[in-house]
Amino acid sequence: MAILEVSGLRKQYPAFLLEDVTFSLERGRIMGLIGRNGAGKTTTLKSIFNLVHPDAGKIRIFDLPMPAEERQIKQRIGYAGGAVDYYKRKKLRDIVDVTRRFYENWDDDAYRKYSDAFSLDAEKTPMQLSEGMRVKFSLTLALSHRAELLILDEPTSGLDPVSRAELLDAFLFLKEQGVSILFSTHITTDLEKCADDITYLARGRQIASKPLDAFLAEHGGASLEEIMVQYEKESLHEKLAE
Repeated sequence: MAILEVSGLRKQYPAFLLEDVTFSLERGRIMGLIGRNGAGKTTTLKSIFNLVHPDAGKIRIFDLPMPAEERQIKQRIGYAGGAVDYYKRKKLRDIVDVTRRFYENWDDDAYRKYSDAFSLDAEKTPMQLSEGMRVKFSLTLALSHRAELLILDEPTSGLDPVSRAELLDAFLFLKEQGVSILFSTHITTDLEKCADDITYLARGRQIASKPLDAFLAEHGGASLEEIMVQYEKESLHEKLAE
């Protein structure tokens, strides 16, 4: 069952065009949205979450139309655009007290479980946390209202190798619980450790969207990094030859 369906997504900016992005994500699977910086990954994720208003295309989440059913949908999904960068001087427990008021399904037991699992100190402020711990706090907030779908923008960017490994382990654990995850990244080695599917964007266009194993097999077993570097190199040569 597709928990997220994106069809014909298009967004025009003065100097950038995102065009004809189409993919779907099934329940309990992890999809990596890959591409170099500026490829359209953040625009795609923000369009799905209705933080950016696309010019064309359809988005359905839990078989409900976005943005027509935005309020109902957002009770069931979590979004994190990197580490927490608001209320930097507020204690984590105060941020939690504010956040829980917005969600009908807020679960204090779930909050305690994930907070303990991620070793979060409720008496600290975001300013006192490492980059990795701030990302984990963002995830804890999302999971504490029983989010069934997580939409994450570059969650592992800037993390040290140990923190990245811990976060990927958390993704795999959540997948086992039936949570679906869509996250953008340009760190392709992370995807090879946890992703079921990939959607590859380049210069605002969708190059592929399919199971990771099938995508790698089509390219003779090359790594994601090798495939991306080769494609971008060929694309640059074609552009210079125009």
